Amino acid sequence: MRRHIGKTTSWFSHRQLAEIDIIDGGDTMAHIAEKTVADVMKERSSVRKYKKGIKIPPETLNRIIELAGTAPSSWNLQHWKFIVVEDEENKKSLYPVANNQQQVLDCSALIVVLGDKEADKNAEEVYASAVKAGYMSDDAKNKLVDQIHVAYRTVEHIGVHEAIRNASLAAMQLMLAAKAHGIDSCPMGGFQPDALCRQLHVPERYIPVMLITLGYAETPAHRTERFPLSKIVVREHF
Repeated sequence: MRRHIGKTTSWFSHRQLAEIDIIDGGDTMAHIAEKTVADVMKERSSVRKYKKGIKIPPETLNRIIELAGTAPSSWNLQHWKFIVVEDEENKKSLYPVANNQQQVLDCSALIVVLGDKEADKNAEEVYASAVKAGYMSDDAKNKLVDQIHVAYRTVEHIGVHEAIRNASLAAMQLMLAAKAHGIDSCPMGGFQPDALCRQLHVPERYIPVMLITLGYAETPAHRTERFPLSKIVVREHF
């Protein structure tokens, strides 16, 4: 017999409630409890030792990357591209590029996070969809797209700065989504970008922002201390 008894908190929103069902089978009851966003943030830590040889189910990995793609971005240009490396031989070839870090070999998947230096080229597609959905007029779309192209032509280093800034937002969201699915991660800045681009045939349009290892922890990451609010917050001005 199935009977509804209440609600629990979904990890996607600290306040939003998600319904659950309780299955009453005599003396046996089972329930599903989901975590809050705050729980996931606190539980996420950088894991460097993984259980080797375990694959992440494709549907889970796809879902994690799909959630990463919901990150905010300047002008909604979505300045990211993810190269997913799961093949053992390919990971071995990237091992020296990542300065011989063992986690590259042991992880279930290595995600290469790229930033799009020419993301203004996405503007037409992004805002054509907005026009089709009725969110804006065609005239407003054309004016906004022109403004974006002008900014990319005239603001110094805007392509690189926006690529790194926005791809980093998606990278953080990817790690949180992974943790919500029971998968650990570690962001990596220690790699050789030029060699990486050559190895993976990365077009000139993209810049490597970071590597992220994904997998199942062999040993828990040691806890690290965080500065108190008094150390990180400035009210109004310095």
